Amino acid sequence: MADIPQAESDRVLAAWSGGEDAALWILDERRIGILTVDFITPVVDDPYIWGQVAAANSISDVFAMGGRPIVALNVVGFPTKTLGLDVLKRILEGGFERTRSSGAFLVGGHSVQDDEPKYGLVVYGEVDRDAIWRTVGGRPGDKLVLTKPIGTGIAVTAIKADMIEREETRTEAIRWMTALNSLPLDMPESLHRAVHAGTDVTGFGLAGHILDMLSEGTVDCCLSLNDVPVLPGVRELADMGLVPEGAYRNRAAYEAQVDISGDFSQSALDMLFDAQTSGGLLMAVAPEKADELLAFAREHGFSHAAVIGTLTAPLSGCPGGGTGRIRVI
Repeated sequence: MADIPQAESDRVLAAWSGGEDAALWILDERRIGILTVDFITPVVDDPYIWGQVAAANSISDVFAMGGRPIVALNVVGFPTKTLGLDVLKRILEGGFERTRSSGAFLVGGHSVQDDEPKYGLVVYGEVDRDAIWRTVGGRPGDKLVLTKPIGTGIAVTAIKADMIEREETRTEAIRWMTALNSLPLDMPESLHRAVHAGTDVTGFGLAGHILDMLSEGTVDCCLSLNDVPVLPGVRELADMGLVPEGAYRNRAAYEAQVDISGDFSQSALDMLFDAQTSGGLLMAVAPEKADELLAFAREHGFSHAAVIGTLTAPLSGCPGGGTGRIRVI
């Protein structure tokens, strides 16, 4: 994005540059505005469920910054010549349901004729200035907490190919893709402020989003691959070759910054790069608050929430500190 003109205002905290999940600007002494947009192509056949997934995916960027969504607009591309308007109605109903469940209001939007269906939201939210979660800002010793299992990219590939061998895989993938990352709405202030950095795991895969959190070069990450929660059945699907193109792109982009220490199967390593749809929150939390954050997440429905690694400083027992690398152990 270096060749795109940048916003010029001391009120703008994040725009084109950097790896933040949304645009940020200062509203007043207390509040920061959060603005984001996202849309996706169908991930399941059911239009209502797809609408739910797309909306949860779009709203997630506000939650990933510790904020609360306030208002949203539909963004729709739809092939009216090949699909009936009843399908579009169900998509929008699914999006409306997730938007209202998040506490935001859906107040309109825009649609265009398109050969391939696309749906998502523009979302505006706010967060207190001293409570915002930026992508960077994690500290040495912080624990990395992931709230949802990995594997939706592989699961969706199998769903589209009608090659799901375990119905549990489909059910769990839909469950987690439709789940709102709404933990910041109810999080106690002391716990909220113990989160030093946050993002959500989406198209760049787990490795790509961890590397975003390391992009300032002040910390590295020791990642315990066996502690990463994974959807049931997806490793078997990966062994069958049902790995999406996005995972291969992510591997090509990020594997040079990932050091593997241990004997892992190829399907286990695929979990690092699988491109997620509506993935979980990834939070760097003060180590003394990690157990409290896990308990809070699980109490709020994130039963697979887990500590998956530690941010490290140079010479802290994990080689390569401060170089923006992940060491998988």
